[in-house]
Amino acid sequence: MRQIAIVSNPLSSTDRSKQVPEDLMSLLRKKGISYQHFSGEWPSSWDGFTDAWVVGGDGTMNRFINQYPDISIPLSPFKGGSANDFSWMLFGDATVAEQAAKALDGEPTWVDAGECNGRLFINGAGIGFDGAIVKDLIGKSKQGGKASYLFSVLRHMTYYSEKNCEIRSAEQSLSQECFMISVANGRRYGGGFCVAPEAVANDGKLDVSIVGRISALKRMKYLPVIEKGAHLGLPFVKYFKTGEVEIRSATALPAHLDGEFLSSDRFHIRCLPKKFLFRL
Repeated sequence: MRQIAIVSNPLSSTDRSKQVPEDLMSLLRKKGISYQHFSGEWPSSWDGFTDAWVVGGDGTMNRFINQYPDISIPLSPFKGGSANDFSWMLFGDATVAEQAAKALDGEPTWVDAGECNGRLFINGAGIGFDGAIVKDLIGKSKQGGKASYLFSVLRHMTYYSEKNCEIRSAEQSLSQECFMISVANGRRYGGGFCVAPEAVANDGKLDVSIVGRISALKRMKYLPVIEKGAHLGLPFVKYFKTGEVEIRSATALPAHLDGEFLSSDRFHIRCLPKKFLFRL
């Protein structure tokens, strides 16, 4: 017998984050399926629940997996945040009803996660330029979604300076100036920027994309190219897949995990194959 936990983020300010749980509860009532909605305080135990439906963006999903790193029941992320890139990777542009159908009838499938400095991420880690953007958005309203992200991107284009980084993995060993480094499990973040177009969320690998030194003018020119995921052939871009990578810098670099800010001069990042179950 199905018993579904609907978990939402009480701090989310988007209209969608408030409406989606209501839509899901209405749908389950019509189907006669038992559920419980958790908004303020999330469950202390998953005993008795068969599924967890997580309503929110990538940041809500990040909070969820770090609070429940050993959860074993199938998960389903429903778009309800300002950036829903991991949910998009799994379900595309499916409506709430279409995704609920998959969440009810889909096959439980193992999906990888990443770990950076002991903290989990599900979609991706961004170091350098991306981290500076996330830092800039802390405390600001997320109602603008992608528009807010894009405005911050454009504002940082002219003055963010490259930092020298050492990058070590079994596949690559290099030292160079880096504008941004993405270590991704999903294909896109920031509300639609396809930074890792070849990423597969259950291949046991993370996709590393390194953008080296690039002038302010070229940053503006190639931003739409990166957004579309057509940047892998550019001369200042390096791209490879790995199970583990270490990134070091002489100074602390701004970074993010699924849009959640952190800062460090060392990032030890590894893939955790088949970490969580999702109904797909």
